[in-house]
Amino acid sequence: MDTDDALDLAYEPAPDPHTPDTFHLTLPHGIRLSCRAAGAVDAPQRVLLLHGFPEAAFVWDEVIAALAPQARCLAPNLRGYEHSSAPAAVEAYRAKHLVADLVALIEHLGAPIDVLVAHDWGGGVAWNLAALRPELVRQLVIVNSPHPGALLRELRDNPAQQAASDYMHELIQPQAASRLAANDFALLFDKLSRFGQARWLTPALRQRYRAVWACGLDGALNYYRASPLRPPSAADASIHTLQLPPSVVNVSVPTRMLWGEADQALLPCLLDGLEQWVPQLQVERVPGASHWIVHEEPARVVETICQALADAQAATVGR
Repeated sequence: MDTDDALDLAYEPAPDPHTPDTFHLTLPHGIRLSCRAAGAVDAPQRVLLLHGFPEAAFVWDEVIAALAPQARCLAPNLRGYEHSSAPAAVEAYRAKHLVADLVALIEHLGAPIDVLVAHDWGGGVAWNLAALRPELVRQLVIVNSPHPGALLRELRDNPAQQAASDYMHELIQPQAASRLAANDFALLFDKLSRFGQARWLTPALRQRYRAVWACGLDGALNYYRASPLRPPSAADASIHTLQLPPSVVNVSVPTRMLWGEADQALLPCLLDGLEQWVPQLQVERVPGASHWIVHEEPARVVETICQALADAQAATVGR
């Protein structure tokens, strides 16, 4: 059976070449993802781009428009976001389920994909996918998203990173969604500014964020609720006994990390010692860029992805 025949495809063509196509994919295991895409379906290379919190697939629009002449680019809204499926159960946001979504997407695109690009929580899922199913990805590009081994170490042992990550405790509370939505999403807009100066946050972009957040926030917050990786507190100090098996931390996929050094939520200490888990690693630090580097320096992000695409092509030709 052709891959598309196994998927419920609701397709809306782009009104002009600079606007991504939008459509829905219903994956074989029942999760429906709203997606944005650009580039020829039969392009020789394929790129999958994953957003983080509290963002959505639209944050990649400028990047995928630049890449479209050379690659098929797909940016899904992850489960729990925008018009994608948002299961109510916290357990539905455990890593194994999020990875299953990625596996199905990659099989739809045509495995292996050339480059998997991921930021923030999208990176948390991408690290797991690259560790568990390395045959599905030729190159990995991580943008300000900590490797789980380094995050565990710093949350357990580093008071500075514990303090920087303390906001996680707010996000797992039962009433977090209503608090974040109050007063025209004031706390969420504050978070976008708190982790960087957010000069990029134009009125038009604010409206795009509002539209996504109005679809519901609990699905996105369930990523934090389902994860054991959070700083210790009086109510929960389990981080001190948590162990991550080698199968989820050892990444053999060639990896580039693009890291805004002015990120106030994820400190530079998270880059220390990564070679023990990711032997084929290149780290590019960007002074002055914040956690929101995808908005701040899209050309830099595009350049890094293009380098990964070239490496993927060279490795394929060399076989």
